[in-house]
Amino acid sequence: MEKLQYISQGFTIKDQELNIRKALDHGIKWIQVRWKNAPENKFIKLCEISKKLCSDNQTVCIINDHVQIAKEIDADGVHLGLKDTSIEIARHILGENKIIGGTANTILDVLQRLNEPCDYIGLGPLRFTSTKEQLSPILGFEGYEKIIQSLQEKSLEIPKIFAIGGVVLKDIELLQQIGIYGAAVSGQITNQPSIINEFKAVLQ
Repeated sequence: MEKLQYISQGFTIKDQELNIRKALDHGIKWIQVRWKNAPENKFIKLCEISKKLCSDNQTVCIINDHVQIAKEIDADGVHLGLKDTSIEIARHILGENKIIGGTANTILDVLQRLNEPCDYIGLGPLRFTSTKEQLSPILGFEGYEKIIQSLQEKSLEIPKIFAIGGVVLKDIELLQQIGIYGAAVSGQITNQPSIINEFKAVLQ
């Protein structure tokens, strides 16, 4: 599984598509299509465009929240928030071979995700981020450390955890030392797509 995800950004379909194209041009291999509060017809259109672009670039295409749309466009999977469709229902709709990721904010959320089970966990936020309207309590590096320690104390296998929420390049080394698998990045890649190669080099 890739260690770097780009979470798409943009207020219009044009911006979203442009940012996705730039990320692909700079070598991203995993895109999560996320466009909150978009009109459904435009979001579906964006998902269709994104799926084609990702297929052309041998890149994983994950749809945020919308299981039915993911099924219709044959995306590689979905990422589900804690208040979205359950992992179980999504698995039933999408089948065994699709990737299903789930958001978590606390150790209890992580344990829930392990039980469900999902293929990877997006754990955060690391710090404040303007891309999320209803932000969960900020974890900081200490929060990640405590969650990993708690899993180790319970003798549980550490799942593939991606840090989310305001993650930038300089955070990666410390996150990896803590035991975090990868990172889902939005703002820094949108603003500076050429940084993708630097992320990949650190995330080896």
